[in-house]
Amino acid sequence: MHRLHGALALLLLAASAVRAAELVSENERLLVSGMLDGSAARMFSDQLRAGGVRVVVFKDALGGTAEAALVYAQAIADAGVETEVVGQCHAACAYAFLAGRSHRFADGDQVNALLIPVMARPAPGEMATRWRGDAARRTLVEFTEVGEPVASAAPQAAVPVGSGRWRPEHGLLFLSTPTLFGRVYNTYYCDGSQGRDLTRCELLPDADPRRLGIVSD
Repeated sequence: MHRLHGALALLLLAASAVRAAELVSENERLLVSGMLDGSAARMFSDQLRAGGVRVVVFKDALGGTAEAALVYAQAIADAGVETEVVGQCHAACAYAFLAGRSHRFADGDQVNALLIPVMARPAPGEMATRWRGDAARRTLVEFTEVGEPVASAAPQAAVPVGSGRWRPEHGLLFLSTPTLFGRVYNTYYCDGSQGRDLTRCELLPDADPRRLGIVSD
């Protein structure tokens, strides 16, 4: 438990200042970092349409707008590329990540975290199917249907809010933590009341992100 709380605390320390999305090409990998605010959305779509990109890597992408989430997700789905998370991927980034042909957490010594905003806590039976294939779009509709981007209580994140019912720290947090014996995978429910203190989020039993289909391996 101490190890898990340490990983959650590291997420707070890893947050960087707000910055627009940055794209960096590394052979067949396209690295995306910063906030998906739409400033690089056209460039992102153009690069995927041009071919040559096999994997889109989201590295510390801490939010964005609903409109940008749709653009990135559609471009990824149309290109049929894989997606990967290094570090943190929140809200708009999470939905773009789920649009990949396959999606995974990176290896290495960093904590990888995916925060998916939800309007309410999913029922246990719903957890197993909600983010597989086209079913993921149901949650995406909740995220993009209404609302304007607002500033989070956390200074590094500006993310959409649906109908005023969702707060930036309200959602499901899928975590991959390195240990001496391999990676440990866990899922937390954050009801928003904890603010940036993610150690107060509830650890969900029997909710391995790999088994749920959040990550492919």
